[in-house]
Amino acid sequence: MATSISATGFKSGFSTCSFKVGEDYGMFIRSMPNHVSVGKPKRLPPMMKNVNEGKGIFAPLVVVARNVIGKKRFNQFRGKAIALHSQVITEFCKSIGADSKQRQGLIRLAKKNGEKLGFLA
Repeated sequence: MATSISATGFKSGFSTCSFKVGEDYGMFIRSMPNHVSVGKPKRLPPMMKNVNEGKGIFAPLVVVARNVIGKKRFNQFRGKAIALHSQVITEFCKSIGADSKQRQGLIRLAKKNGEKLGFLA
């Protein structure tokens, strides 16, 4: 007992498929992929960029210094300066008895001020 089924794809009549239920149907199903693999979407690396880059009163000086001493040495120097400033803020907080949340807030404020003044250009 074989029944004929006809399937027409899309409205434009893109393709026609006809098979007998029972006999050819199993072979038809086995020929179809079990799953469709879709590649992962390309994700760009996060950009950690200063919104005030190139702005601020000290930005031109910072850019010139970076170009003169080189980007690697400049970033090392800036990292040491930031670490030293964080230590000064920490010592100040200890001397006035501020807790760690207040200290963290002062460090964030220093970073924002540095961005506005152009130190992080």
